[in-house]
Amino acid sequence: MICFSKTYVTEWQTRVSGVMTNAPFVLNVDCDMFANNPQVILHAMCLLLDSPDEVNNYAFAQAPQQFHRALKDDPFGNQLVVIQQSLVPGLQGIQGYFYVGTGCLQRRTVIYGVPPNGSKFKKKGGRFIPRLQLLECNSKDNSTEMLSSEELRLFYGNSMEFMHSAVQITAGISSPGLPGDLSSRVAVAEMVTSCSYEFNTAWGDEIGWVYGSMTEDILTSLRCHSMGWRTVALMLDPPAFLGSAPVGGPASLTQCKRWATGHLEILVSKKNPVVSVITKELMLRQCLAYLIFLVLAVRSIVEVCYALLPAYCLLSNSTFVPNTSEVGFVVALALFVTYNIYTLVEYFRYGLSVRAWWNNQRMQRIYSSTAWLLGFFSVVLKLLGISDTVFEITQKEQQRPGEDVDDPGRFTFDSSPPFVPGTAVMLVNLWAFAVGLLRVLSTTDAEGPGIGEFVCSGWILLCFWSFLTGLVGRGRHGIPCPVIGKAMVMVCLFLQCCKTA
Repeated sequence: MICFSKTYVTEWQTRVSGVMTNAPFVLNVDCDMFANNPQVILHAMCLLLDSPDEVNNYAFAQAPQQFHRALKDDPFGNQLVVIQQSLVPGLQGIQGYFYVGTGCLQRRTVIYGVPPNGSKFKKKGGRFIPRLQLLECNSKDNSTEMLSSEELRLFYGNSMEFMHSAVQITAGISSPGLPGDLSSRVAVAEMVTSCSYEFNTAWGDEIGWVYGSMTEDILTSLRCHSMGWRTVALMLDPPAFLGSAPVGGPASLTQCKRWATGHLEILVSKKNPVVSVITKELMLRQCLAYLIFLVLAVRSIVEVCYALLPAYCLLSNSTFVPNTSEVGFVVALALFVTYNIYTLVEYFRYGLSVRAWWNNQRMQRIYSSTAWLLGFFSVVLKLLGISDTVFEITQKEQQRPGEDVDDPGRFTFDSSPPFVPGTAVMLVNLWAFAVGLLRVLSTTDAEGPGIGEFVCSGWILLCFWSFLTGLVGRGRHGIPCPVIGKAMVMVCLFLQCCKTA
């Protein structure tokens, strides 16, 4: 088994390990994570080697992401406790948990794009994968034929040593036969790490981590499940691996924007799960599980519209919620109360507090109006050919001299674009709530917005309370003036639309 840190150079790390050790299993972890359970490898290997029949074997064992020194009550809504605890058991009944980019023990043959034995995938398409069954004369399938060196080069690259190691591992040869002196392989390792090595090969498409999305881990996971593989979650006590969750507004929003952008890139590509259900071996229910996350950026448009709708009604003296005397109001109120009680009970079930529930509720509203929204427009601009998406690294916030760290869970700001639409949503609802309240106090007219619109607008203000306090905050806890200025421009445009509507 070989272990390496995943820092977006995993392709060449895989090739280097192939020419150095050619271990049949690869442990993949982020550079900021560590093994928390001393028996994690033992447990993972037990799962991967459980069945002698490779048809029923797992492609990888994935540990859910968990964090050390996590802030109490999850103030930034990014510890993923409830969604993992509720989602993972359900996925185990389909094709298995997703590959999330870290804390994963994988089969090398899966990385090289080999489908499970008995899979029909090779009959359904794939430019290179059908030929992976034709590796050597001593392969398990005696009916196969030899691949030429040119065909192997187009698949694996120009290194004969790496091609030899790949042929051996995919053919199931137990003794790789690599030299004991690893120093003799340094020159070969340098060759397979060159920038041009992957040109005109299957790397990034049929083998290795799949290119084409910022969230290449989900895209790679989707390819794995589409080939017919099953996967398994490595849920241990104590947790298998621990990492560090982003702290502060900028880091949290950057991470969520990257996820939303990458997920939408997958959704609008030819490799989306809907296509895989039709042309490959992805199960329909597994496809629906992928779509829960892939539609985050699209969902932002709907959520922003609903966040602005009560403000529009208060400003234009109209209504969208039934009057309190109507039966429809009771239905809307029942839905609102039922949903919140259900989610609150779900948090209680996993030992979390009311504060943790509220933090996750409000951060979901913030993420949808900021990071997810910008992720949506990033992909739209990419599709229009105006600009390309850019990978943004999540910066870990550090204490600065003279800063108060008594409340590390307090929301922080900077001048990055995601804060502009969030600030605008807050200002619009603040202004609309004030205008609507003044109208109610100054007139006895029964027409116009009722209590429903005020409750909805007030709920938005509660969710964006961090932005509201940021208007008067100082330092990193205050919204920068350039952000407020840009948000005011957006507010003015919205007010003008309300007048002309």
